[in-house]
Amino acid sequence: MTNEEFIVLALSFPATEQKPHFDRTAFKITGKRIFTTLHVASNSANVKLSPNEQKAFTKYSPEVVYPVNNKWGQQGWTTIELQNAKEELVKALLKSAYEDVVKRKNSK
Repeated sequence: MTNEEFIVLALSFPATEQKPHFDRTAFKITGKRIFTTLHVASNSANVKLSPNEQKAFTKYSPEVVYPVNNKWGQQGWTTIELQNAKEELVKALLKSAYEDVVKRKNSK
């Protein structure tokens, strides 16, 4: 998957906006939390998953999807190596991350 393809997928979710975020591009629900970021230079993305989702996705495809290598990873942030990722997998990861933000928004 290319960076451009990822951007199109991320922006396909309702009320999603794209903003700069340090050395990345962040995608978040308007006025809410970030659910994914894109690092163009490395053709990789990070998504925020629940611990159970992170375990399931990383078990399914550990060479493509793995926890971020620090405290952020322990909080559910998960890296996707986009160049090796199938579109269906990326869609599923983005959907999980997006829905988690929606749930949090609605529970407050």
